[in-house]
Amino acid sequence: MNLDIRVPIGTMFSLIGLVLFVYGLLTSGSDIYAKHSLGINMNLYWGLIMVVFGGLMFIFGLKAQSKSKEK
Repeated sequence: MNLDIRVPIGTMFSLIGLVLFVYGLLTSGSDIYAKHSLGINMNLYWGLIMVVFGGLMFIFGLKAQSKSKEK
């Protein structure tokens, strides 16, 4: 079985992004964002970006694996 590198990379980005996104949700409304990042909850947004990127990598890796099995 050939494992495409995009599958573990997508899994890693998705898991880390999910942790970051949940942390951003739990800490939304905190005063620390007003002091350090102009009131923007960067954990929330970058977690979401990482989940989307990881999901895309995972899907593309699975598609490539299925195409290589067909050949």
